[in-house]
Amino acid sequence: MSTPAEHFERLYRADADPWRYRTSRYEAAKYAATLGALTRDRYASGLEAGCSIGVLSAQLAPRCDRLLAVDFIAKAVDLAAMRLTPHPGAQALRATLPDEWPKGRYDLIVLSELLYYLSPAGIDALARHVARDAVADAECVIVHFQGETGTDLRPDAARERFCDALGGLRPLWIADHPSPADYNHRTLLLAARSAAPATLPAPWGRG
Repeated sequence: MSTPAEHFERLYRADADPWRYRTSRYEAAKYAATLGALTRDRYASGLEAGCSIGVLSAQLAPRCDRLLAVDFIAKAVDLAAMRLTPHPGAQALRATLPDEWPKGRYDLIVLSELLYYLSPAGIDALARHVARDAVADAECVIVHFQGETGTDLRPDAARERFCDALGGLRPLWIADHPSPADYNHRTLLLAARSAAPATLPAPWGRG
């Protein structure tokens, strides 16, 4: 049986854009919704986990003083790096999450189509990294497909496990952004460990 890395490497060898990120109207609408889930115009330091070939990365980069786009497939990272060339504050990095999480301080973390590929233990580990490295009032935006993924965890179950694990480590507030399409966006606002945010964008529900 092949590993997930081998599976994705085969996909990218056969097609540099296997999901038509550059041309799909579905993906374009999803990217627009992702940007719409951000509550600020600008961020000091962003991390995009699961960047693939960097189509969304190139749209996030103008909103961030620094952006680190991460994927575990070398070919995808090379293409993302090329796409980020016009943005001197952005870079692409090959890393397998959660084990090779790039430690830093982030006020924006984007997890797009990632969580349901992880094991329950991997989701918990990722939540620990986010809890440690997110600054006070950082945003974590979760994007995931709502349909059948063929993974051990369904997307909603993976998202809820992550939010439960993260909420056990940091106070957080949740805003869901439903879509008529087959994807969902959730924005998490993380307070400092012992303090609530001074102000909350509307609408926010307490996690």
